Amino acid sequence: MPSQAPLLLRHHRPFIAFWLARIFTASGFQMLTVAIGWNLYQLTGNVLDLGLVGLVEFAPRVLFMLHTGHVADRYDRRKVAAICQSLQAMIALALVIGSATDNVTREMIFILAFLLGAARSFEMPTTQALLPSIVPAGLFPRAVAAAQSAQQSATIVAPALGGLLYAFGSIWVYGPTVVLYLIACCLMLNLPARQTPLNKGKATLDSLLAGIRFIRSRPDILGAISLDLFAVLLGGATALLPVFAKDILLTGPWGLGLLRSAPAVGALLMSLWLARFAVERKVGRVMFTAVGVFGVATIAFGLSTSFWFSLAVLVVLGAADMISMVIRASFVQLETPDEMRGRVSAVNGLFIGASNQLGEFESGLTAHWFGTVPAVVMGGIGTLLVTGAWIKLFPTLANRDRMHEPVDEAKA
Repeated sequence: MPSQAPLLLRHHRPFIAFWLARIFTASGFQMLTVAIGWNLYQLTGNVLDLGLVGLVEFAPRVLFMLHTGHVADRYDRRKVAAICQSLQAMIALALVIGSATDNVTREMIFILAFLLGAARSFEMPTTQALLPSIVPAGLFPRAVAAAQSAQQSATIVAPALGGLLYAFGSIWVYGPTVVLYLIACCLMLNLPARQTPLNKGKATLDSLLAGIRFIRSRPDILGAISLDLFAVLLGGATALLPVFAKDILLTGPWGLGLLRSAPAVGALLMSLWLARFAVERKVGRVMFTAVGVFGVATIAFGLSTSFWFSLAVLVVLGAADMISMVIRASFVQLETPDEMRGRVSAVNGLFIGASNQLGEFESGLTAHWFGTVPAVVMGGIGTLLVTGAWIKLFPTLANRDRMHEPVDEAKA
Protein backbone atom coordinates (compact mmCIF):
# COMPACT_ATOMS: atom_id res chain seq x y z
CA MET A 1 0.00 0.00 0.00
CA PRO A 2 1.54 3.38 -0.89
CA SER A 3 2.63 5.59 2.00
CA GLN A 4 0.25 8.39 0.96
CA ALA A 5 -2.83 6.16 1.47
CA PRO A 6 -3.60 7.48 4.99
CA LEU A 7 -3.45 11.05 3.64
CA LEU A 8 -5.93 10.20 0.90
CA LEU A 9 -8.19 8.64 3.52
CA ARG A 10 -8.11 11.80 5.62
CA HIS A 11 -9.09 13.83 2.56
CA HIS A 12 -12.00 11.54 1.72
CA ARG A 13 -14.92 13.76 2.81
CA PRO A 14 -17.65 11.08 3.08
CA PHE A 15 -15.35 9.02 5.30
CA ILE A 16 -14.69 12.05 7.51
CA ALA A 17 -18.45 12.44 8.03
CA PHE A 18 -18.74 8.74 8.81
CA TRP A 19 -15.74 9.01 11.15
CA LEU A 20 -17.27 11.92 13.08
CA ALA A 21 -20.62 10.12 13.32
CA ARG A 22 -18.82 7.17 14.90
CA ILE A 23 -17.24 9.50 17.46
CA PHE A 24 -20.55 10.99 18.55
CA THR A 25 -22.42 7.68 18.59
CA ALA A 26 -19.68 5.94 20.56
CA SER A 27 -19.45 8.85 22.99
CA GLY A 28 -23.17 8.76 23.65
CA PHE A 29 -23.23 5.01 24.21
CA GLN A 30 -20.18 4.96 26.48
CA MET A 31 -21.52 7.79 28.64
CA LEU A 32 -24.86 6.00 28.88
CA THR A 33 -23.14 2.75 29.85
CA VAL A 34 -21.12 4.33 32.65
CA ALA A 35 -24.12 6.19 34.04
CA ILE A 36 -26.51 3.24 33.79
CA GLY A 37 -24.04 0.85 35.43
CA TRP A 38 -23.27 3.15 38.34
CA ASN A 39 -26.92 4.19 38.70
CA LEU A 40 -28.09 0.58 38.83
CA TYR A 41 -25.39 -0.49 41.30
CA GLN A 42 -26.36 2.42 43.54
CA LEU A 43 -30.01 1.37 43.37
CA THR A 44 -29.57 -2.36 44.06
CA GLY A 45 -25.96 -3.06 45.11
CA ASN A 46 -26.32 -6.42 43.31
CA VAL A 47 -23.53 -7.57 40.94
CA LEU A 48 -25.96 -9.95 39.23
CA ASP A 49 -28.03 -6.96 38.08
CA LEU A 50 -24.97 -5.60 36.27
CA GLY A 51 -24.78 -8.85 34.34
CA LEU A 52 -28.52 -8.88 33.69
CA VAL A 53 -28.31 -5.47 32.03
CA GLY A 54 -25.87 -6.95 29.53
CA LEU A 55 -28.19 -9.90 28.92
CA VAL A 56 -31.22 -7.64 28.42
CA GLU A 57 -29.29 -5.46 25.98
CA PHE A 58 -28.09 -8.52 24.08
CA ALA A 59 -31.54 -10.16 23.75
CA PRO A 60 -32.67 -7.99 20.78
CA ARG A 61 -29.65 -9.13 18.77
CA VAL A 62 -30.98 -12.68 18.95
CA LEU A 63 -34.64 -11.75 18.46
CA PHE A 64 -34.04 -9.51 15.44
CA MET A 65 -30.80 -10.95 14.01
CA LEU A 66 -32.24 -12.21 10.72
CA HIS A 67 -34.31 -9.08 10.13
CA THR A 68 -31.60 -6.53 10.93
CA GLY A 69 -29.42 -7.75 8.08
CA HIS A 70 -32.30 -7.79 5.62
CA VAL A 71 -33.23 -4.21 6.57
CA ALA A 72 -29.63 -3.11 5.99
CA ASP A 73 -29.62 -4.73 2.53
CA ARG A 74 -33.08 -3.60 1.44
CA TYR A 75 -33.34 0.01 2.67
CA ASP A 76 -31.16 3.10 2.53
CA ARG A 77 -28.44 2.37 5.06
CA ARG A 78 -27.96 6.04 5.87
CA LYS A 79 -31.59 6.43 6.89
CA VAL A 80 -31.67 3.18 8.85
CA ALA A 81 -28.61 4.25 10.86
CA ALA A 82 -30.08 7.73 11.41
CA ILE A 83 -33.37 6.29 12.69
CA CYS A 84 -31.48 4.04 15.12
CA GLN A 85 -29.47 6.99 16.43
CA SER A 86 -32.66 9.02 16.86
CA LEU A 87 -34.19 6.19 18.91
CA GLN A 88 -31.12 6.12 21.14
CA ALA A 89 -31.46 9.87 21.63
CA MET A 90 -35.05 9.28 22.79
CA ILE A 91 -33.87 6.63 25.27
CA ALA A 92 -31.34 9.09 26.71
CA LEU A 93 -34.10 11.71 26.89
CA ALA A 94 -36.28 9.31 28.90
CA LEU A 95 -33.41 8.91 31.38
CA VAL A 96 -33.08 12.70 31.57
CA ILE A 97 -36.76 13.00 32.47
CA GLY A 98 -36.54 10.11 34.91
CA SER A 99 -33.52 11.61 36.65
CA ALA A 100 -35.06 15.07 36.80
CA THR A 101 -38.18 13.67 38.47
CA ASP A 102 -36.26 11.12 40.60
CA ASN A 103 -38.17 8.25 38.99
CA VAL A 104 -35.34 6.09 37.64
CA THR A 105 -35.95 2.54 38.85
CA ARG A 106 -34.37 -0.86 38.34
CA GLU A 107 -37.24 -1.92 36.07
CA MET A 108 -37.01 1.29 34.02
CA ILE A 109 -33.30 0.73 33.43
CA PHE A 110 -33.93 -2.83 32.22
CA ILE A 111 -36.68 -1.70 29.81
CA LEU A 112 -34.54 1.08 28.37
CA ALA A 113 -31.55 -1.27 28.12
CA PHE A 114 -33.68 -3.59 25.98
CA LEU A 115 -34.74 -0.71 23.72
CA LEU A 116 -31.14 0.48 23.51
CA GLY A 117 -30.07 -3.01 22.49
CA ALA A 118 -32.82 -3.14 19.86
CA ALA A 119 -31.71 0.14 18.29
CA ARG A 120 -28.06 -0.92 18.30
CA SER A 121 -28.92 -4.32 16.84
CA PHE A 122 -30.16 -2.57 13.68
CA GLU A 123 -27.50 0.15 13.71
CA MET A 124 -24.42 -2.09 13.92
CA PRO A 125 -24.85 -4.21 10.76
CA THR A 126 -26.06 -1.16 8.86
CA THR A 127 -22.99 0.95 9.63
CA GLN A 128 -20.65 -2.01 9.08
CA ALA A 129 -22.17 -2.62 5.66
CA LEU A 130 -22.10 1.10 4.87
CA LEU A 131 -18.33 1.62 5.25
CA PRO A 132 -17.18 -0.46 2.20
CA SER A 133 -19.36 1.66 -0.08
CA ILE A 134 -17.76 4.87 1.22
CA VAL A 135 -14.07 4.12 0.64
CA PRO A 136 -12.19 2.28 -2.15
CA ALA A 137 -11.38 -1.37 -1.51
CA GLY A 138 -7.65 -0.64 -1.44
CA LEU A 139 -8.09 1.67 1.52
CA PHE A 140 -10.60 -0.47 3.37
CA PRO A 141 -8.32 -2.17 5.96
CA ARG A 142 -6.94 1.23 6.90
CA ALA A 143 -10.45 2.68 6.91
CA VAL A 144 -11.52 0.00 9.40
CA ALA A 145 -8.62 0.88 11.68
CA ALA A 146 -9.27 4.62 11.29
CA ALA A 147 -12.99 4.16 12.02
CA GLN A 148 -12.07 2.20 15.12
CA SER A 149 -9.69 4.98 16.17
CA ALA A 150 -12.69 7.32 16.13
CA GLN A 151 -14.70 4.98 18.31
CA GLN A 152 -11.81 4.34 20.67
CA SER A 153 -11.03 8.06 20.97
CA ALA A 154 -14.59 8.57 22.12
CA THR A 155 -14.35 5.54 24.39
CA ILE A 156 -11.32 7.07 26.11
CA VAL A 157 -12.84 10.48 26.72
CA ALA A 158 -16.55 9.70 27.12
CA PRO A 159 -16.43 7.21 30.05
CA ALA A 160 -14.06 9.42 32.05
CA LEU A 161 -16.21 12.45 31.24
CA GLY A 162 -19.35 10.50 32.09
CA GLY A 163 -17.92 9.42 35.44
CA LEU A 164 -16.84 12.98 36.22
CA LEU A 165 -20.22 14.45 35.26
CA TYR A 166 -22.04 11.79 37.25
CA ALA A 167 -20.55 13.29 40.40
CA PHE A 168 -22.84 16.29 39.76
CA GLY A 169 -25.86 14.07 39.13
CA SER A 170 -26.93 11.50 36.58
CA ILE A 171 -28.87 14.08 34.55
CA TRP A 172 -25.55 15.74 33.67
CA VAL A 173 -24.55 12.53 31.90
CA TYR A 174 -27.84 11.61 30.25
CA GLY A 175 -28.51 15.13 28.92
CA PRO A 176 -25.42 15.53 26.70
CA THR A 177 -25.92 12.06 25.20
CA VAL A 178 -29.16 13.26 23.62
CA VAL A 179 -27.24 15.96 21.74
CA LEU A 180 -24.45 13.57 20.72
CA TYR A 181 -26.87 11.11 19.14
CA LEU A 182 -28.69 13.85 17.25
CA ILE A 183 -25.43 15.19 15.80
CA ALA A 184 -24.50 11.67 14.66
CA CYS A 185 -27.90 11.34 13.03
CA CYS A 186 -27.39 14.53 10.99
CA LEU A 187 -23.92 13.45 9.87
CA MET A 188 -25.19 10.05 8.77
CA LEU A 189 -27.93 11.60 6.63
CA ASN A 190 -25.31 13.71 4.83
CA LEU A 191 -23.40 10.69 3.52
CA PRO A 192 -23.62 10.00 -0.24
CA ALA A 193 -26.48 7.82 -1.45
CA ARG A 194 -25.89 4.13 -2.08
CA GLN A 195 -24.49 3.43 -5.54
CA THR A 196 -25.40 -0.26 -5.87
CA PRO A 197 -29.05 -1.27 -6.37
CA LEU A 198 -31.07 -2.01 -3.24
CA ASN A 199 -32.14 -5.56 -2.54
CA LYS A 200 -35.84 -5.45 -3.36
CA GLY A 201 -36.50 -9.07 -2.50
CA LYS A 202 -38.99 -10.04 0.16
CA ALA A 203 -37.83 -11.12 3.61
CA THR A 204 -38.14 -14.84 2.98
CA LEU A 205 -36.57 -17.36 5.31
CA ASP A 206 -34.12 -18.31 2.56
CA SER A 207 -32.89 -14.73 2.10
CA LEU A 208 -32.73 -14.12 5.83
CA LEU A 209 -30.53 -17.18 6.33
CA ALA A 210 -28.21 -16.29 3.44
CA GLY A 211 -25.73 -14.59 5.76
CA ILE A 212 -25.46 -17.69 7.95
CA ARG A 213 -24.90 -19.93 4.93
CA PHE A 214 -22.24 -17.61 3.57
CA ILE A 215 -20.27 -17.62 6.83
CA ARG A 216 -20.52 -21.41 7.11
CA SER A 217 -19.10 -21.74 3.60
CA ARG A 218 -15.99 -19.74 4.58
CA PRO A 219 -14.06 -21.65 7.32
CA ASP A 220 -11.62 -18.81 7.97
CA ILE A 221 -14.45 -16.31 8.53
CA LEU A 222 -16.33 -18.75 10.74
CA GLY A 223 -13.20 -19.45 12.77
CA ALA A 224 -12.34 -15.77 13.21
CA ILE A 225 -15.73 -14.57 14.39
CA SER A 226 -16.32 -17.62 16.61
CA LEU A 227 -12.88 -17.13 18.18
CA ASP A 228 -13.90 -13.58 19.07
CA LEU A 229 -17.22 -14.84 20.42
CA PHE A 230 -15.83 -17.37 22.88
CA ALA A 231 -12.59 -15.61 23.79
CA VAL A 232 -14.17 -12.26 24.66
CA LEU A 233 -17.29 -13.90 26.14
CA LEU A 234 -15.10 -15.69 28.67
CA GLY A 235 -12.42 -13.04 29.09
CA GLY A 236 -14.53 -9.88 29.22
CA ALA A 237 -14.75 -8.18 32.62
CA THR A 238 -16.42 -4.91 31.62
CA ALA A 239 -19.65 -5.54 33.55
CA LEU A 240 -17.69 -6.02 36.77
CA LEU A 241 -15.75 -2.76 36.54
CA PRO A 242 -18.14 -0.97 38.96
CA VAL A 243 -17.39 -3.69 41.52
CA PHE A 244 -13.63 -3.43 41.00
CA ALA A 245 -13.80 0.36 41.18
CA LYS A 246 -15.89 0.52 44.34
CA ASP A 247 -14.94 -2.56 46.37
CA ILE A 248 -11.47 -3.71 45.23
CA LEU A 249 -9.62 -0.68 43.88
CA LEU A 250 -11.45 1.68 46.27
CA THR A 251 -12.24 4.48 43.84
CA GLY A 252 -15.43 6.26 42.77
CA PRO A 253 -17.36 7.14 39.60
CA TRP A 254 -14.40 9.05 38.17
CA GLY A 255 -12.13 6.03 38.74
CA LEU A 256 -14.73 3.82 37.07
CA GLY A 257 -14.67 6.11 34.05
CA LEU A 258 -10.88 5.79 33.84
CA LEU A 259 -11.09 2.00 34.09
CA ARG A 260 -13.60 1.90 31.24
CA SER A 261 -11.41 4.27 29.22
CA ALA A 262 -8.16 2.33 29.70
CA PRO A 263 -8.86 -0.46 27.14
CA ALA A 264 -9.78 2.24 24.65
CA VAL A 265 -6.42 3.96 25.17
CA GLY A 266 -4.63 0.81 24.08
CA ALA A 267 -7.12 0.25 21.27
CA LEU A 268 -6.73 3.83 20.03
CA LEU A 269 -2.93 3.68 19.96
CA MET A 270 -3.05 0.35 18.14
CA SER A 271 -5.71 1.53 15.67
CA LEU A 272 -3.63 4.59 14.81
CA TRP A 273 -0.66 2.33 14.17
CA LEU A 274 -2.73 -0.06 12.05
CA ALA A 275 -4.26 2.82 10.09
CA ARG A 276 -0.77 3.61 8.81
CA PHE A 277 0.92 0.19 8.97
CA ALA A 278 -1.65 -2.45 8.13
CA VAL A 279 -0.99 -6.09 9.00
CA GLU A 280 -0.12 -7.64 5.64
CA ARG A 281 1.76 -10.87 6.44
CA LYS A 282 1.17 -13.76 8.86
CA VAL A 283 -2.24 -12.32 9.75
CA GLY A 284 -3.47 -15.59 11.27
CA ARG A 285 -0.55 -15.89 13.64
CA VAL A 286 -0.81 -12.22 14.59
CA MET A 287 -4.53 -12.54 15.35
CA PHE A 288 -4.16 -15.63 17.54
CA THR A 289 -1.23 -14.08 19.40
CA ALA A 290 -3.31 -10.97 20.08
CA VAL A 291 -6.17 -13.04 21.51
CA GLY A 292 -3.71 -14.90 23.73
CA VAL A 293 -2.34 -11.60 25.05
CA PHE A 294 -5.95 -10.54 25.71
CA GLY A 295 -6.41 -13.61 27.94
CA VAL A 296 -3.18 -13.03 29.88
CA ALA A 297 -4.09 -9.37 30.44
CA THR A 298 -7.52 -10.42 31.75
CA ILE A 299 -5.90 -12.70 34.33
CA ALA A 300 -3.50 -9.94 35.40
CA PHE A 301 -6.37 -7.48 35.82
CA GLY A 302 -8.35 -9.93 37.93
CA LEU A 303 -5.42 -10.44 40.31
CA SER A 304 -4.47 -6.76 40.58
CA THR A 305 -5.16 -4.70 43.70
CA SER A 306 -3.40 -1.60 42.35
CA PHE A 307 -5.50 0.97 40.54
CA TRP A 308 -2.65 2.15 38.31
CA PHE A 309 -1.46 -1.36 37.47
CA SER A 310 -5.05 -2.26 36.58
CA LEU A 311 -5.19 0.71 34.21
CA ALA A 312 -1.93 -0.36 32.53
CA VAL A 313 -3.13 -3.95 32.08
CA LEU A 314 -6.41 -2.76 30.57
CA VAL A 315 -4.44 -0.65 28.06
CA VAL A 316 -2.60 -3.80 26.91
CA LEU A 317 -5.90 -5.69 26.78
CA GLY A 318 -7.46 -3.05 24.54
CA ALA A 319 -4.49 -2.98 22.15
CA ALA A 320 -4.56 -6.76 21.74
CA ASP A 321 -8.31 -6.78 21.11
CA MET A 322 -7.96 -4.09 18.44
CA ILE A 323 -5.48 -6.17 16.41
CA SER A 324 -7.79 -9.16 16.15
CA MET A 325 -10.82 -6.94 15.49
CA VAL A 326 -9.24 -5.10 12.54
CA ILE A 327 -8.00 -8.32 10.92
CA ARG A 328 -11.39 -9.98 11.33
CA ALA A 329 -13.48 -7.03 10.17
CA SER A 330 -11.34 -6.36 7.11
CA PHE A 331 -11.46 -9.72 5.39
CA VAL A 332 -15.07 -10.44 6.40
CA GLN A 333 -16.30 -7.29 4.68
CA LEU A 334 -13.98 -7.53 1.68
CA GLU A 335 -15.03 -11.11 0.91
CA THR A 336 -18.75 -10.35 1.13
CA PRO A 337 -20.73 -9.02 -1.87
CA ASP A 338 -22.31 -5.62 -1.21
CA GLU A 339 -25.86 -6.89 -1.76
CA MET A 340 -25.60 -9.21 1.26
CA ARG A 341 -23.17 -7.33 3.49
CA GLY A 342 -26.03 -6.36 5.78
CA ARG A 343 -27.04 -9.97 6.43
CA VAL A 344 -23.47 -11.12 6.97
CA SER A 345 -22.82 -8.13 9.23
CA ALA A 346 -25.95 -9.00 11.22
CA VAL A 347 -24.61 -12.49 11.94
CA ASN A 348 -21.20 -11.04 12.74
CA GLY A 349 -22.92 -8.49 14.96
CA LEU A 350 -24.63 -11.28 16.85
CA PHE A 351 -21.25 -12.85 17.56
CA ILE A 352 -19.83 -9.50 18.65
CA GLY A 353 -22.88 -8.80 20.80
CA ALA A 354 -22.68 -12.23 22.36
CA SER A 355 -19.03 -11.69 23.22
CA ASN A 356 -19.81 -8.31 24.80
CA GLN A 357 -23.35 -8.14 26.23
CA LEU A 358 -23.73 -11.88 26.84
CA GLY A 359 -20.19 -11.85 28.20
CA GLU A 360 -21.32 -9.23 30.72
CA PHE A 361 -24.07 -11.57 31.88
CA GLU A 362 -21.57 -14.43 32.13
CA SER A 363 -19.26 -12.22 34.21
CA GLY A 364 -22.05 -11.16 36.54
CA LEU A 365 -23.29 -14.72 36.96
CA THR A 366 -19.87 -16.24 37.67
CA ALA A 367 -19.06 -13.38 40.04
CA HIS A 368 -22.32 -14.10 41.86
CA TRP A 369 -21.39 -17.79 42.15
CA PHE A 370 -17.63 -17.70 42.76
CA GLY A 371 -16.73 -14.10 43.62
CA THR A 372 -15.54 -11.20 41.49
CA VAL A 373 -11.80 -11.95 41.32
CA PRO A 374 -12.14 -15.72 40.65
CA ALA A 375 -14.68 -15.00 37.91
CA VAL A 376 -12.28 -12.73 36.01
CA VAL A 377 -9.27 -15.02 36.44
CA MET A 378 -11.23 -18.08 35.28
CA GLY A 379 -12.44 -16.08 32.28
CA GLY A 380 -8.88 -15.23 31.26
CA ILE A 381 -7.84 -18.87 31.56
CA GLY A 382 -10.84 -19.83 29.45
CA THR A 383 -9.72 -17.38 26.75
CA LEU A 384 -6.30 -19.04 26.58
CA LEU A 385 -7.89 -22.49 26.33
CA VAL A 386 -10.19 -21.36 23.52
CA THR A 387 -7.24 -19.85 21.64
CA GLY A 388 -5.36 -23.13 21.74
CA ALA A 389 -8.42 -25.12 20.70
CA TRP A 390 -9.18 -22.83 17.74
CA ILE A 391 -5.62 -23.15 16.43
CA LYS A 392 -6.30 -26.90 16.16
CA LEU A 393 -9.84 -26.58 14.81
CA PHE A 394 -9.05 -23.93 12.15
CA PRO A 395 -5.49 -24.61 10.95
CA THR A 396 -5.90 -22.65 7.71
CA LEU A 397 -6.88 -19.58 9.71
CA ALA A 398 -3.95 -20.03 12.10
CA ASN A 399 -1.54 -20.38 9.15
CA ARG A 400 -3.12 -17.64 7.06
CA ASP A 401 -0.42 -15.38 5.61
CA ARG A 402 -2.16 -12.56 3.74
CA MET A 403 -5.47 -10.80 4.23
CA HIS A 404 -6.84 -11.67 0.78
CA GLU A 405 -5.63 -15.23 0.33
CA PRO A 406 -9.11 -16.90 0.50
CA VAL A 407 -10.48 -14.58 -2.20
CA ASP A 408 -7.54 -15.25 -4.48
CA GLU A 409 -7.83 -18.99 -4.00
CA ALA A 410 -11.53 -18.93 -4.80
CA LYS A 411 -10.82 -17.13 -8.03
CA ALA A 412 -7.89 -19.33 -8.92
